[in-house]
Amino acid sequence: MNKTKIIPKTQIWSWLEEVIDPEIPVLNVVEMGIVRDVQIEDEQVIVKITPTYSGCPAMNAIEMEIHKKLKEKGVENFKVLTDFKESWTTDWMTDYAKQKLKEYGIAPPEETDGNDDFLNSLKGSQKVVPCPYCDSLETELQSEFGSTACKSQYYCNGCNQPFEHFKCI
Repeated sequence: MNKTKIIPKTQIWSWLEEVIDPEIPVLNVVEMGIVRDVQIEDEQVIVKITPTYSGCPAMNAIEMEIHKKLKEKGVENFKVLTDFKESWTTDWMTDYAKQKLKEYGIAPPEETDGNDDFLNSLKGSQKVVPCPYCDSLETELQSEFGSTACKSQYYCNGCNQPFEHFKCI
């Protein structure tokens, strides 16, 4: 009988940090908060992932990359489960991930505070998003949607740069 080698969970987490988010190539799926749990049950590795939002087109690619990475590392008995029990939030992103976004030129999300951006926009108030390039507060929303649905497009009047803002969810 072929026994599966027991792999420590810390090693699995480390390997999952090598899986890059296909829409934001400077971040991995662990620091994004997409990978929620790793369990080992009856010699099977179970990786639980939560989509950033229910229609996120990157989730198929992320799941395939997790499969590819685990197989590459010699893990034979595993499954990847998409978990919808909790809604993903930008609060699950690590502080390091938010810093990496800023260095990449994307304004990171702030902590969620219960304020609804949509309701505020209906009232005519607009969130001030600091420019990731020069930290100016002289920025303006250009479009609610950037290159992906989870980002909006801004323009900085301080350094005359367009930039994206990762929406606070």
